[in-house]
Amino acid sequence: MLLLQGWDFQPAAAAAAYFGFGELEEALIHGGGGAGNAHGVDPGVIIKNDVAQAKSAAAAGYLAGAGRPPTLEIFPSWPMRHQQQLHSRKHGSTRKDGKLVDAKTERRLAQNREAARKSRLRKKAYVQQLETSRIRLQQVEHELQRARSQGLFVGGCSAAGDMSSGAAMFDMEYARWLDDDSKRLAELRAGLQAQLLDGNLGLIVEECMQHYDELFQLKAALARSDVFHLLTGAWATAAERCFFWMGGFRPSELLKILIPQLDPLTEQQLLGICNLQQSSEQAEEALAQGLHQLHQSLADTVATGTLNDGAATPNYMNIMAVAIDKLACLENFYQQADNLRQQTLHQMRRILTTRQAARCFLSIGEYYSRLRALSNLWASRPRDNFIGTESLSPTATELQALHHQQQNQFTGF
Repeated sequence: MLLLQGWDFQPAAAAAAYFGFGELEEALIHGGGGAGNAHGVDPGVIIKNDVAQAKSAAAAGYLAGAGRPPTLEIFPSWPMRHQQQLHSRKHGSTRKDGKLVDAKTERRLAQNREAARKSRLRKKAYVQQLETSRIRLQQVEHELQRARSQGLFVGGCSAAGDMSSGAAMFDMEYARWLDDDSKRLAELRAGLQAQLLDGNLGLIVEECMQHYDELFQLKAALARSDVFHLLTGAWATAAERCFFWMGGFRPSELLKILIPQLDPLTEQQLLGICNLQQSSEQAEEALAQGLHQLHQSLADTVATGTLNDGAATPNYMNIMAVAIDKLACLENFYQQADNLRQQTLHQMRRILTTRQAARCFLSIGEYYSRLRALSNLWASRPRDNFIGTESLSPTATELQALHHQQQNQFTGF
């Protein structure tokens, strides 16, 4: 703002001062000095009076405009725009289109932008998950084809078309499980040989226990869709199926195999294992009796009516419906048998020390590895030995060569 001797310069006051000085100039010109003044007034007095009038007019103009905001323009009706801009910034923001947006709307817009960003991230993660699943499925299908070409699955299914999709998926996952199991057994063997501390060795033992729990989960999922694939042992080798009980190992027999491998055992450990073995035998007997009764009831249902008429037998579909309901009980029996197997392993883990548990899992893995090797050796034995009169069985050298061949198969798998 323009200042004149400490006062705000206002246009009205400036105009009054301008016209006052004009009259003074005219008086000086026409008067020609102090004597020639028509009115006899001293020019200095006139100047003082005009200056006083200018100050009074400026003060009056300042007081008259005290209620209005200060101005930068010539006319007092134009207020300063920067104060309006500050006021608008306090109460809201301006968008690109120039419209004023209050704080509440701005927060809502920010929330919408954040929700849209999270939605895009979720969509991107979902697409990546689909792509990963597609790649995994292709890998699993490739591994299944390779396993079948190597003859690792010699189960009851004669062709791929006779196997359900759930059974095929289980076979693929079981093949992967066997591969992981061999790696864990190698870690256990290396840990025992290196005399690892119980803390480090215990981590490997817990991983082995969790690995067996994963197998039981896979079998439980398949039991709901194709329990026959599990009960018949179609997922295992021929030698393993000879020792199967209700689609898996018999807990009491496994304990008999493990006890000599775990020496020395304390008296308390021996007592715990003996009690576990006794309770396992009782549970096995109860399940065996229940399964036998189910077999008998199912046979009686299927044999209802005349068998010579075939599908023309009266109430044929009703008979089949009753038989299907009874077959559904097989899933329950299998689940109970698998639960008994899983509980036996967990009980053994609690009874044994860390090093004994490591030897226990190592013995179980090696035992079934030998059964699988035996099955493949039997399937690959030389057929011409059956014709000759010198020997009816392959020699030890031939079996050793076949064993190395099968070991190479498992290693590649």
